[in-house]
Amino acid sequence: DHRDLHSFPTRRSSDLMTIKKLEESLGTTLFLRKPRGVVLTENGRLLYDGVKQALNMLSDTESNLKHLENNGRLRIAASNVLCKYLLMPYLQKFTEKYPFTDVSITCTSSANAHKMLEECKIDVALMAKPDNISGLEYYPLGAIQDTFVCTPSYLKRLNCNGFEIFERGNIMLLNKDNVSRMHINNYYAENNINPTHILEVNDMDMLIEFAKIGIGVSCVVKQFVKNELSNGSLIEINLPNAIPPRETGFLYNQNIQPFNDNILRLININ
Repeated sequence: DHRDLHSFPTRRSSDLMTIKKLEESLGTTLFLRKPRGVVLTENGRLLYDGVKQALNMLSDTESNLKHLENNGRLRIAASNVLCKYLLMPYLQKFTEKYPFTDVSITCTSSANAHKMLEECKIDVALMAKPDNISGLEYYPLGAIQDTFVCTPSYLKRLNCNGFEIFERGNIMLLNKDNVSRMHINNYYAENNINPTHILEVNDMDMLIEFAKIGIGVSCVVKQFVKNELSNGSLIEINLPNAIPPRETGFLYNQNIQPFNDNILRLININ
């Protein structure tokens, strides 16, 4: 327990004997004896610095071992919109609690995320509940509600409401291979709706922005435009029949061994 790199107080005889034995073992002089104590020689300082570094490494290793349960990796896939609005809060809490876990995110369509999970390329997918989850586990997070929105001025210009919107308005939807779009197509079929003018994009944030600048009616998730609906920059189209809600959650394979416990840590983080 040195107090300074250059001088030490006089030690007990047992300490001096230990130092002497160490010097004999190393074949060098570590300390110079002086009336008021001892000082490190150049070799003594080299030894001290080396031991200090080794002790610091040992301390770091001990800390890592204490966090061993947090180590490992977690591979997640989700669509851009679900990653932004649903996954982010989970990730923030997870990385704060388990900082030693290597987390990777793949932003892709829900359909591709499902495929990646089946091919064991990821550990967990965040997505709307698929029709077939055979052999997989699903942890629900709650329902999301699709709706059609536009600016008040655009709705006033159309001068119509209800299903007439789909005949007169510029209807903006996600691409046909998107799971959300498939859900809306089913809604169209059930209500005999045939939109006249359709604009397709591949990102829901783009749908929201297009609606906000007044170029059409966008189909979006209601929870993701709550601020715009609250401040009046967008309004919800009043439809005779509401679009059925969709359940979202984490999809994963419980049967893969060894099971990645980080999956359960993520889904239970809240």
